[in-house]
Amino acid sequence: MEFQAQLIQIGQVQIRYYGIIIVTAMLVAAWVAARLAKRRGLDPDHIWGALTWAIIPGIVFARLWFVLFPPISAVAEGRDTTWYFQNFFDVNNGAIAIWSGGLSIFGAVIGGFLGAYIYMRRNKLEIPVWLDIAAVAMPLGQAIGRWANYVNQELYGPPTNLPWGISIDAAYRVGEYKSLVDYPVLETRFHPLFLYESLWNLLAFIVLYNIYTRYRNRLRNGDIVLLYVIQYSFIRFWLEFLRIEVAYLPGTEINSSQVITALAFVGALIIFLYRRSRPTTVQEAKPAKPHKAATAEEAVE
Repeated sequence: MEFQAQLIQIGQVQIRYYGIIIVTAMLVAAWVAARLAKRRGLDPDHIWGALTWAIIPGIVFARLWFVLFPPISAVAEGRDTTWYFQNFFDVNNGAIAIWSGGLSIFGAVIGGFLGAYIYMRRNKLEIPVWLDIAAVAMPLGQAIGRWANYVNQELYGPPTNLPWGISIDAAYRVGEYKSLVDYPVLETRFHPLFLYESLWNLLAFIVLYNIYTRYRNRLRNGDIVLLYVIQYSFIRFWLEFLRIEVAYLPGTEINSSQVITALAFVGALIIFLYRRSRPTTVQEAKPAKPHKAATAEEAVE
């Protein structure tokens, strides 16, 4: 067994820390969501069922989003969207090569939601209720998962003199920062964007968890997931100004992530405010149906 910077080598088998961290993040978030479901008197097994249905479409859409909106470093090397589809089965860098890096959180959320939605519909679950539970736990998973970017030396910003700047090896730099003359390895530190987003997500989890556990009765079913979209869109939009590996809309120099997050922020905020401005409907206000096996205390809490 050999331990390397990014993986564990056991014979011919490679176990990457990136994958270990991502799987850990999903399991921790699912465990928290299951606890919240049980606390509300719901069947926690549905969390694991929904997660099972969400994994594959989440990975597929995460990669698809990357292929549709490749970062500028990939485009500079000739790997634009057309190239990815023309070299779909290239095991090194093609669209199928998810192990080479390149998964988008936007695609993961969309794909994961579609998979979970199908599961919830098949099991006749109250979708807004379960989305609220997922929205509380997701920031915690994201906070953990962002450390996979640290292991891969990605998701960093421009050089900084701040004491928490991080070193990036030449092999993982992009654009002008590849120059070791202008940006020596031992002297140059970069903004740790992964850390900024991780800390924000941890704070978002704490806030959403407290809102959910203390003030849920004052909110409509579905409000928490709107708050999740609002807060993540906000921080992601502003962090994109520091990001080096920008992904542009095809044929433009418009940051695709900023367009998506701006639209998501405005849309979620308008829906949230509109819902708060009108009387609560019976469907929005009614509590979720408790799981049959739940205790009376759990169902009431």
